[in-house]
Amino acid sequence: MLALATQLYNDEAGFIVSAELVLVSTILVIGMVVGLSEISNGLNQELEDVASAFGSVNQSFRYAGLSGHKGTAFGSSFHDVADYCDSQFDVTCDGGSTPEANKHDRY
Repeated sequence: MLALATQLYNDEAGFIVSAELVLVSTILVIGMVVGLSEISNGLNQELEDVASAFGSVNQSFRYAGLSGHKGTAFGSSFHDVADYCDSQFDVTCDGGSTPEANKHDRY
């Protein structure tokens, strides 16, 4: 039994293969981290585009009043103003975070 353990301990036939596997797996993990980071940036940019599209919908409406022989209906109107965070590029992936306190100067 001791001779078998010594023989396995001195056997270096699999050393190069295991070192290559460690090197290849390290490169794959680094590449996967970079790839997932780019996927995250792309996903955040697309979701920002969707949010900007929803925020840019104009909700204003107006209807004129009606007047007839025995009745009158008054008109109404509503004007949509921009919300606090309704600008494009609120979420940026490469420029860092933008403080919300400095965004009030655009109104």
